Amino acid sequence: MSRPGSQPLPADGTGPEGRSGPGGLLEKLLAAVRPEFRADELVFEPGDPVFGGQRCRIAGCASVVQARGLCHAHYARWHDNGQPDLDHYIAAAGPVNRDRPARHERQVDLGKLGRQLKLEMQYALQQRSGHSQGKTHPNTAQRAVNTLAASGAVSILDLSEAEWAEKLPRRGDHARALLITARREVEDLREGGCRWDTEYPRDLWRLRALGVPGQQSSVRFGQIPQPWLKALAKRWTRWRVTAGGRSDAAYQGVRAITRFGQFLAASKVPLQGLGQVDRDLLERYLAVLQHELAGKADHAKYVGSLNAFFAAIRRHGWDDTLPATAAFYPEDYPKASPQRLPRAVAEHVMAQVEDPANLALWDHPAYRLVTLILIRCGLRITDAIRLPFDCLVSDSNGAPYLRYLNHKMSREALVPVDEQLVQQIRDQQARVTGRYPGGATVLFPQVHANRDGRKAMHSGAYRRALYSWLARCDIRDEHGNPVHITPHQWRHTLGTVLINRDVPQHVVQKILDHDSAAMTALYARLSDKTVRQHWEKARKVDAAGQPVQISPDGPLGDAAWAKQQLSRATQALPNGYCQLPLAKTCPHANSCLTCPMFVTTAEFLPQHHAQRRATLQIITAAEASGHARVAEMNRQVAANLDKIITALEADGGNGQEAAADAS
Repeated sequence: MSRPGSQPLPADGTGPEGRSGPGGLLEKLLAAVRPEFRADELVFEPGDPVFGGQRCRIAGCASVVQARGLCHAHYARWHDNGQPDLDHYIAAAGPVNRDRPARHERQVDLGKLGRQLKLEMQYALQQRSGHSQGKTHPNTAQRAVNTLAASGAVSILDLSEAEWAEKLPRRGDHARALLITARREVEDLREGGCRWDTEYPRDLWRLRALGVPGQQSSVRFGQIPQPWLKALAKRWTRWRVTAGGRSDAAYQGVRAITRFGQFLAASKVPLQGLGQVDRDLLERYLAVLQHELAGKADHAKYVGSLNAFFAAIRRHGWDDTLPATAAFYPEDYPKASPQRLPRAVAEHVMAQVEDPANLALWDHPAYRLVTLILIRCGLRITDAIRLPFDCLVSDSNGAPYLRYLNHKMSREALVPVDEQLVQQIRDQQARVTGRYPGGATVLFPQVHANRDGRKAMHSGAYRRALYSWLARCDIRDEHGNPVHITPHQWRHTLGTVLINRDVPQHVVQKILDHDSAAMTALYARLSDKTVRQHWEKARKVDAAGQPVQISPDGPLGDAAWAKQQLSRATQALPNGYCQLPLAKTCPHANSCLTCPMFVTTAEFLPQHHAQRRATLQIITAAEASGHARVAEMNRQVAANLDKIITALEADGGNGQEAAADAS
């Protein structure tokens, strides 16, 4: 950054304003502003990480991109020429008054500002240069400077945030946001840092700057219409976060109060205080929530947060006018949705997902690695994208584990990983180190607006990449339709696979880091359901080889399944199952193949063939020895075996595979 026309202040700070800055602010500014920012005209290089930009694609042009890869001048010329083929235009065009326009686009002129106001803006731009994660175009900074110059203020602290906002009233204006941020930076410098004393009166609290943990960096009170309700909301929020609460919960609480305040403002009789909040009013609010949010997860959160707000007011005595009837009861909360079984991805779909040819179609290695971690480790998407850079640990035997923060349970967890995944994680660490030589804190940094690598990838970016990848791979379900897979289904799939492989439930609970065994038990229920479906599809025959029909629907089907499970556990035979109730004594001991209660499936075909061979040998031996009775009994067994084998083999092996899956 160059400093032509620089007129630095005297070292002692003397000048028209001298040492008249509020609270010794002038002295602090003189000590804080570095020489490279203490100039009337600041000119930033195109490569500046905050105030710079991508160079224009026209060869020899030093201006920064405005649109379509072109600077403002070249974009205007391209547009005026009828928007010809862009690549052809870029190849043929030359610089446009290269030096002066390029310099003008990259400079911020502070010459019109008074001495202290100039120092304050220099300090604000210096802070943005050092701490901003995004871009700020010099034109944006110049508009903020021009607004300061036109105000006639000696210090940016002469006007409140709201008053500065009125001078640039358009919401979303970057110059307006820069001006308000600059005022906060200067006030923080005067007060010695971001503190509750300065932050509390504001409508936007910078929770991250206040050291509050969580994913929400700030919380806004500006949309709460009632001053008395806003004051209570601020008091409640400060108490929650200073008592150890996370910013996420604070954000949800303020959101609930904001919605309630807007409901009150829309009422026919506006409320003047908490004393008018009675049960009748809350019932009307519940009706509105039911109409607007029925079936949505946020419904219960709005009710619960507002109820917690009322409880805190009573507990701490913040407003004694709140009626005792202003409360929500358990029956006021929306009914919980029926508990759903895990939605595992079908095996043939997973085979397509894990096909190396399809995995190679990922256009970003970080997204591919996130997918593999979700599939093999069962992490939630929030935990996967926020993995710390140093997420690999080993036990005393050298076995590798993935270390992550389970945000839902607010605790660290470990999951075993294989060497292949370890190598891919190390490759990702190498890529991140190459991008951030100074060191990054996360394994999957956000691609844009992330100068120091502190920001983790956003879940929305991964989801968009996932859906695009699924379309490129043309992954389809059993009906030939394109599949839609959510990131959380990888977790359901892993849990289901582990249970189906007879991994003990407590081990699965540990791997998925479930808080209770009840959640893991859902996967066992899913496994039971899958096995039953296979059992229902399997061809079942009796001792005479005749089909046994059992309806899978209704109570009879459930009873038959339960009975079959019990038979397997207590009366299982080497070649089938006994349908006799446990309360009865079998009159056909050791004669199952002549028993009317015998049922078998194709999974026992190997045993039937072996028994048929053994039976024929017994018949041959009995006939040679003259034991006619033994030969006759075994001929009946052999005849039944022939019928059973013929009937079961009629399915051509499909029934055998289905039955084997059920075992």
